[in-house]
Amino acid sequence: MSLAVHVLNLPYEHSLDELRALLAPEIHLSGGEDVASDCAILVAGYPLRAQILASASLRALVIPWAGVPAPTRNLLLEIPQIAVHNLHFNAVPVAEMAITLLLAAAKYIIPSDRALRASDWTPRFRQPDPGVLVHGKTALVLGYGAIGTRVARMCHGLGMRTRAVRRQVAGVGEPPVATDEGTLLYAPAALSHLLPGADFVIVCLPLTPDTDGLLGAHELGLLPSHAILVNVSRAEIVDEAALYHALRDGTVYAAGLDVWYANPGSESASVGVAPSTYPFHELDNVVMSPHRAGHAHEVEQQRLGALADLLNHAARGQPMPNRVDVRAGY
Repeated sequence: MSLAVHVLNLPYEHSLDELRALLAPEIHLSGGEDVASDCAILVAGYPLRAQILASASLRALVIPWAGVPAPTRNLLLEIPQIAVHNLHFNAVPVAEMAITLLLAAAKYIIPSDRALRASDWTPRFRQPDPGVLVHGKTALVLGYGAIGTRVARMCHGLGMRTRAVRRQVAGVGEPPVATDEGTLLYAPAALSHLLPGADFVIVCLPLTPDTDGLLGAHELGLLPSHAILVNVSRAEIVDEAALYHALRDGTVYAAGLDVWYANPGSESASVGVAPSTYPFHELDNVVMSPHRAGHAHEVEQQRLGALADLLNHAARGQPMPNRVDVRAGY
């Protein structure tokens, strides 16, 4: 029995033929703006309402990346019979970037590199040295999904104590849940109790109504002054003004940021777009990355492979992985 799958567009100009070569023969693949009337599974990040409703047979939407865009979530809340799935193919490179940003901020890499390029060895002789150890410190991972679990594992491998915030685990006053790797899991309600003991905070949460602005001036003020914050998720989870002022004033020691408060819409508009209304670029204690944590040479082929694997599950009559709770937003 054939399975009709329609792709609105594939990211980074992958072709339908590339995807088709990885699919089970019973999958009938079509593409373009006009959704096939017999479509059972639609692959799209930002479908229009008319495209969702074009096929009475549609039962699932696959978003070809991690997360759910707010417009798509709002649309699917009105059409709850359509299951939503996404892809976690980029979890490893994002986790690697989180650790890269953490170490770069902790070791004062960017200012030292900048100075040495100008033949200035001053950072070598600065006392006290601004670099900090990570071994023996406590890392708090916000979000314990595909990315957060890998980040915690990597932190643990570097000799850190690891704590993580995750939905539906022990709350305030209840003992945390320990994973096999030694990470202690807490409910979101425990956040204010965890922040004062965190040397490093790594944000791996999806952006949802519950996480938007989660870390504001009050929460950042709970951190010890030597704390380093890393964000590889969505900028809006951390209040923009509060973060800038905390870094400028030294109430947060340093930050590694891959996500920002303004982004260019395309490569053609990628020059001249300031990532924030605040001058983060003037701060030596900030490592800046242009939202590329999920990028690597091999990643795009992994995207196609993950999409094909998900669709092949459906063709075999098996549950598709990575089901999204549309109400929760992830």
